Amino acid sequence: MQARISDPKNKLPKVYRIQVEGTPTDAQWEPLRHGVELGNFPTLRTQARLIDEPPGLWARNPPIRVRTAIPTRWLEITLHEGKNRQVRRKTARIGLPTLRLIRFAVGPWKL
Repeated sequence: MQARISDPKNKLPKVYRIQVEGTPTDAQWEPLRHGVELGNFPTLRTQARLIDEPPGLWARNPPIRVRTAIPTRWLEITLHEGKNRQVRRKTARIGLPTLRLIRFAVGPWKL
C-alpha cells in the first residue's frame, strides 16, 4: 500500500490544508490555480479554495508566529504532482507564506 501511495506513476491526488499569512486576493488566486513558475519548473494546475480553520487541530510545537496586524487564512489545495516543498514554494511565490501545512488526504485515504 505504501508503494501505491508514494509512487509518482499512480498520480494520486494529495489534499493539503494550509494556513497562510495574509488573505488571498483575486490576483493571487489565478497563478495558484493555473500553475506557478518555480524557477526550475512550472507547476501544474491546482484546485484551491478558502476554508474555515479545520476543527480538532492538534497543538503545534513550536507554535506559529502570531502577528496581530496580519490576518491568517486557511486554504485547501489539491495537487496531482509531488515536487519538493511545492506547496510552500507556491504560496511563497504568490506572496502568502505558509505558516502551517497539513496533508489531509492522499487518494481515497483521509486524515
